[in-house]
Amino acid sequence: MLLIYTRQLTPRIHFVFELLLKDLVGVTFQLTTDENQFRNYEAPKFSYSNSPLENELFFQSVDLLFENEIKNQNIEVFEWNSLKSFYKITTSSVLPFDVFAASFYLVSRYEEYLPYTSDEHGRFPATRSLAYRNNFLQQPLVNQYASELKKILKEKFPQLVFAEKKFEFISTIDIDNAYAYIGKGLYRTTGAIARSVLKFDVNDLKLRSSALIQKSADPYDTYSYYFQLQSQYNFKSIFFFLLGDFTEHDKNLPYSSKRFQSLIKSIAAENEIGIHPSYSSNNKAGQLQKEIERLKNITGKPVTKSRQHFLKMQLPETYRQLIAAGITDDYTMGYAEEAGFRAGICSPYYFFDLKKNECTNLHLHPFAVMDATLNSYMKLPTNEAISLTKKLIDEVKSVNGTFISLWHNETISETGIWKTWRNVFEFTVKYASSL
Repeated sequence: MLLIYTRQLTPRIHFVFELLLKDLVGVTFQLTTDENQFRNYEAPKFSYSNSPLENELFFQSVDLLFENEIKNQNIEVFEWNSLKSFYKITTSSVLPFDVFAASFYLVSRYEEYLPYTSDEHGRFPATRSLAYRNNFLQQPLVNQYASELKKILKEKFPQLVFAEKKFEFISTIDIDNAYAYIGKGLYRTTGAIARSVLKFDVNDLKLRSSALIQKSADPYDTYSYYFQLQSQYNFKSIFFFLLGDFTEHDKNLPYSSKRFQSLIKSIAAENEIGIHPSYSSNNKAGQLQKEIERLKNITGKPVTKSRQHFLKMQLPETYRQLIAAGITDDYTMGYAEEAGFRAGICSPYYFFDLKKNECTNLHLHPFAVMDATLNSYMKLPTNEAISLTKKLIDEVKSVNGTFISLWHNETISETGIWKTWRNVFEFTVKYASSL
């Protein structure tokens, strides 16, 4: 076992050492503030402090992990061994930066607790992030830091035993709109037809009429296609269902729809599912719990997974709300307008509430790429979308992390702006499943 000396034990230190060393490096360790215990320990050890105690392996610390407050940080980003680094160290430390503080800053989303100008949906903009501004958003930097730590420890202590990590791929699907035309009810259908008539949208009228009289499949009914691919490539899936009340941003079928309920039940019978908290649930008291109960009543199963609709999230309030509602695993950690690693990590980890200065039991599962990010925000042609997706998958594979993709049932429909985008989706599942 690895013994680690630090001058003070804090919640931040416990959290980030568990993440880096136990979860990512895969080594067992013990923390101590007892200098005598550390000096007398004959097995592998290192210190994390202002200065070394003797001639041990030494990682110099900055103040971040010993603080309780949230304040502006003086961060200078620099290149080290092809990695972006910050919290620079200028002494005899084994690394020229505080790898633990840097990792904590990224995974805690420290910068999202500081003042910022939000986007139109109240979200933290990717372009405001340290990672985007310093060109490392598309690197799982924390996992790469862990790889460097593992190399250092292996070289210094060849007797240490490390748990091996394996690459994993998870395809996640948000069902914001289960069907394009069917099951919407008389009022919504009549209104939609009227709008198409006023716009002289003959194609929409043809498609809608054909779907409503069951002459052809609804364009968003892509489920058989999806499950055929899942069977062919044998990948894990999680589906998130929007069950909010109808609003400007929440436009799924009514949760009471028998057709919709039948779809949910059939998917839940073979796959993991979760709630897709509505846009309005962020500011409407009790709404999240209602939506969770709706999904629970439809499936007869506990609801412990979630992903926010529109990726609408504010820290720490959104996560606190999820915890209070009994959610244990959330899949929202990612940006809408840029692909990459919002928290600098491609492995699940626990949410650390900076305002309370404590680790919680909410497990966060970061995703790396979303369909709308590639098409609607970044406006990439499909060949460039495939290239970027491959790059992100390869980055995750190189550190044996978890690659999570985010698609929607309508974005694999081959209709409208999503024409030819099945090529991107098929590449993603085929390539990621082959590794």
